[in-house]
Amino acid sequence: MTTLLQVSDPHFGTEQAGVERALVHLARELNPDVLLMTGDITQRATAAQFGAARSFAERIGAPHLLVVPGNHDIPLFAFGARLLSPYARLQAAFGPDLEPSFESETMLLLCVNSTRAWRHKHGELSTAQIESVERRLEKADERQVRIVALHHPIAVTRSEDERHRPRRHEIALKRWAAAGADFILGGHIHLPYTLALHEHQPLSRPLWAVQAGTAVSSRVRDNFCNSVNRLCSLGPNAQHPRRGVVERWDCSDSASAFRRVVRLELGLGVRP
Repeated sequence: MTTLLQVSDPHFGTEQAGVERALVHLARELNPDVLLMTGDITQRATAAQFGAARSFAERIGAPHLLVVPGNHDIPLFAFGARLLSPYARLQAAFGPDLEPSFESETMLLLCVNSTRAWRHKHGELSTAQIESVERRLEKADERQVRIVALHHPIAVTRSEDERHRPRRHEIALKRWAAAGADFILGGHIHLPYTLALHEHQPLSRPLWAVQAGTAVSSRVRDNFCNSVNRLCSLGPNAQHPRRGVVERWDCSDSASAFRRVVRLELGLGVRP
């Protein structure tokens, strides 16, 4: 079994110290193989905020750390940096790869940079990015749970969030589903949910959108708690050759610890 902890939108610079401590404690208990941070690592993309985020990740100490940029991780007011080196501070803290990946016998995780320095908040997926992910999904082992992660939401549950979906998301959904994707992870809108995409639109196989709330920031939305997601790949059983688990862990204002509030065990599809 391979386990992944998704931490999204921590917005270091607005972090809550008690929630951050509780999350480090949870992560050490869960002991994930992979710590995945899906963007908006900082509030204003300063070196100090990236340093605090790096310290947080090091305290968790997962064997593998993958970081994908969010729109807040690009300098907003430093126009020269935004134009010439928009990701320099993130890369100084977390390394040069803006689209890292992870692979084990039972999991394939592919990260996609959906931010664009010239688009401010809104995201985009290029044709080259869609095709690159498609090719890697097609080559995945049949035993692997296949996950694509980006900052912007691939699917939303509220009409006011439609504008936050990245450009070309419709093309990406169809092609990644056909290539074998099981889960698409995102953040950005600070709303946690798991959505069966194949129940809402014509796709060639089951595909799930998993959205994370804000992990430690005070910038919670609509009275949702701070939250993170845990995903696990499971071995086969009599009904399904591949299985995955999605868990949501919340930290409420009245609690000093994260508690599991959702657990979904899902039988996953096969490529047509």
